[in-house]
Amino acid sequence: MTVIAVTGHIRLTEASLPLVREALRETLAPYAGDLTGVSCLAAGADSLFAEVVLELGGRLVAVVPSRDYRSAVVTPEHAGTFDRLVEAADDVTVLDRPVADAAAYEAANQEMLRRAERLVAVWDGAPPGGQGGGTADAVLTARAGGLPVDVVWPEGAARGA
Repeated sequence: MTVIAVTGHIRLTEASLPLVREALRETLAPYAGDLTGVSCLAAGADSLFAEVVLELGGRLVAVVPSRDYRSAVVTPEHAGTFDRLVEAADDVTVLDRPVADAAAYEAANQEMLRRAERLVAVWDGAPPGGQGGGTADAVLTARAGGLPVDVVWPEGAARGA
């Protein structure tokens, strides 16, 4: 089983979603039949990745950053997708963090990277924002630890507001 974690931008433009989904499918297709995907199931890249993992017949592992993540962070628009993916996951780990904050996101990234053999980053290449726990932070940590990183940012993709 190849274990691949994901990091990526939450806010993608509506036009970017099918582009990113197809790029993820192309990136993950070589692992179909032998794939475990590890995701925090956040809106945007994390959920697209999780959906593609399941479409390819892979096993999904969810790492939820904090005990309050569902109630504090998951928006009403994303709740149905989040709940469906949690239900579809073979394993759900809720980190023992009381609140969803930068420290919880950083801990979730560390847990995903600890479990993974590769990282897929839906990332526009922007540097870290300085708060920790973001997409660029996960990429830099993975690279520093020698974990292979596949950057997915198809032409036409853009971050939303």
